[in-house]
Amino acid sequence: MSYSLLRPYLFSMQPEKAHEWTLENLERLHKAHLLGFAYPRQSMPTNCMGISLMNPVGLAAGLDKNGEYIDALAELGFGFLEIGTVTPQPQAGNPRPRMFRLADSGAIINRMGFNNDGVDKMIANIERAKYKGVLGINIGKNATTPVENALDDYVYCLERVYPYASYITINISSPNTANLRSLQGASELAHLLDGIKTCHTKLANEHGYYVPLALKIAPDLNESQIDDIAKNLTNFDIDGLIATNTTLSRVGVEDQEHAHEDGGLSGRPLSHQSTLVLTAFAERLSGKVDLIGVGGIDTGDLAVRKLSAGATAVQLYSGLVYKGPSLVQDCVQSIANYKERALVVVDKSDDLDKDVNDNDLDKNTSGEPNKA
Repeated sequence: MSYSLLRPYLFSMQPEKAHEWTLENLERLHKAHLLGFAYPRQSMPTNCMGISLMNPVGLAAGLDKNGEYIDALAELGFGFLEIGTVTPQPQAGNPRPRMFRLADSGAIINRMGFNNDGVDKMIANIERAKYKGVLGINIGKNATTPVENALDDYVYCLERVYPYASYITINISSPNTANLRSLQGASELAHLLDGIKTCHTKLANEHGYYVPLALKIAPDLNESQIDDIAKNLTNFDIDGLIATNTTLSRVGVEDQEHAHEDGGLSGRPLSHQSTLVLTAFAERLSGKVDLIGVGGIDTGDLAVRKLSAGATAVQLYSGLVYKGPSLVQDCVQSIANYKERALVVVDKSDDLDKDVNDNDLDKNTSGEPNKA
C-alpha cells in the first residue's frame, strides 16, 4: 500500500499511538518477508568515523528507543541505524500526551523525556536481532540523576553498550530532560568528555577494538557556544558530531495549533537553523570530526543541502512520518546524483588544467622575443 493512502489513517490517531502502530505493523511485515523487496537497500559505500556505511542515509535516534524493531527497520533501505536514547535504568518519560503534529508545516513537537526500558533491556533486544549492519547506540542520563552526576550515567551506559555498538552517541541536547543542555557549556562538556574518554580508552584496550564516539548537539546555540563545543570535540578526539537535535524555537509556526506546547520542534521548520549550525561546525572543525546532518530532512534536496554544508552522512526521523519509507530511497538517489555531478565538475576541472598546462608548453620561456 502507498504511504500516501495510509497516512490519513495514521494521522487520525494520536501521534504516539500512530508511532506504536506503525512499528508493530512494520514488525509484522518483516516477519512475513514483505518489506525487503519493497524498499531495497541502495549501495553507496560511505566512510564515516572510520566506519563503512552501506549508504549515507541513516535512521535517527528516537524512533526505536529500545532496539525492539531493528530487523524490521533495517529493511527500509537505511545505510545505518541509530537506536535509543537509552538510560541506565528504565523510565516512563513525561506524561501523555507528549507528542504533537503541526501538519501544515510538516513538523512535530515532542516532550517524550527519554522514555525507555533501560540499557539491559535494550541489550537483550540487540542480542535477539539478526541485523549485522552499522548500529549506533544513543546514550543519555536518567531524569532522576542530578546533572552534576550525569557522567556516572553516561559511563554506565558506555560500559554496557560498548560490545554491541558500531558507534556510540552521547546525547546532551534533548530539551525534555531538565538541565541536560547545560552539559553543552564549555567547562561542563570538558568535564563530561574527559570522564567519558577515560572510560572509552579503557574499554578499547579491554575489548581490543575501537568504537567511535559521536556527540549530539542542539540547534539553539550561539557563536560562542559553537566555538566552545568545537574546541572540546577536537581536544578530546571525539570522532563524530550529530547536528542537530530538536529546537525550542517556534519561528514560522507560531500560529499553528499545538505550537504553544512545551518540547522540542522537529521536521521541516528545523531544516534551515539545523543546517546553519552544521555549516558553522564544518567551518570550525575543518574535517577533523565527521559530521552527520539531521533535522528537517523531508526531501532528497534537503539531504543534499546537509552534505553541501559539510555532512558526511544524514539521518531521518520526522520526515518519515510525513513522507513514509520511500523518503530513504529518495535521499540516497539525490545524494548519488549530487556526488555524480560533483565528479563531473572535477573531471572538467582536470581537463581544463590539462589544457592550460599543454598551452604552457607552447609558450616561449627563453626570454627572447617570439619569431613570427
